[in-house]
Amino acid sequence: MGVDHDEARALAYRCHRATDSLHSLLYFAPEAEERFTAAGLRPGRMGYFASRSAPMGAVGPGVVAATFYNFNPEVIARHIPRAWSLAKPEQVLAARADAVDVVMRRLLGEAVSSPELAEAAELARAATEGCTAEGRPLYAGNAELDWPAEPHAVLWHAITLLREFRGDGHIAALVANGLGGLPALVTHVATGKSFRPVFAKSLRGWSDEQWAGAVARLQAEGILEGEALTDRGVELRARIEDQTNAAAVGPWLVLGAERSARLAELCRELSRTAIAAGAYPPDLFAAPRV
Repeated sequence: MGVDHDEARALAYRCHRATDSLHSLLYFAPEAEERFTAAGLRPGRMGYFASRSAPMGAVGPGVVAATFYNFNPEVIARHIPRAWSLAKPEQVLAARADAVDVVMRRLLGEAVSSPELAEAAELARAATEGCTAEGRPLYAGNAELDWPAEPHAVLWHAITLLREFRGDGHIAALVANGLGGLPALVTHVATGKSFRPVFAKSLRGWSDEQWAGAVARLQAEGILEGEALTDRGVELRARIEDQTNAAAVGPWLVLGAERSARLAELCRELSRTAIAAGAYPPDLFAAPRV
């Protein structure tokens, strides 16, 4: 069954919500830090910054801050480019692939070799055929990597491509609407669909003072009242979300409505399995992920 652009926008959002937990679980797994440390990186944030930017090569802190967007550039600069003096990007990527294998096997258990996971991997890979690289640096870097062989690794790689494709488009929408990195994070938290504020600040490296300053500026602009979105703020975030979905329709137009819905169904179930196995810290998110 085909899908029109309006329906594809809705599918883009639903499929993102259903698949994103399966990508992000890597960042909270102790096995990932173990692999990155074994490759030569220092414990802590360095593994995240290096592993996510490694597909683009040994880029500098400015490129990482620009493409990650809502992380504190000061924190990034403490780890990049030092990471590349400790491990080459290809070593980091090899460590990432090893971590994906180990983490998904632990969190998914028997489901890692199930027909349902293999089906999800096939559908997700097919969806990536609708992605294009123009203006999407994080997607493009990952798209140049070789496809893995095992279905669970294929699924993670495909979901990563879909996530970075959408994320690059999301940044374009934020820029078009004049919302910088920290204000984007603050307003996203205010929607109730993101991390809880305490986690958002710590995970993205912002101090209480920096956060409070951004809140004050957004209040002065009429986007926040207290730390809640005003009507103007709600409209702004809705417009950004709609533009993000519009820029992300390619994979779902290719996959079609029925197969997109099936992929979302399969990934929701796999995400529930991973979350039940302890993929994320308790109370990390303000709203359920699946």
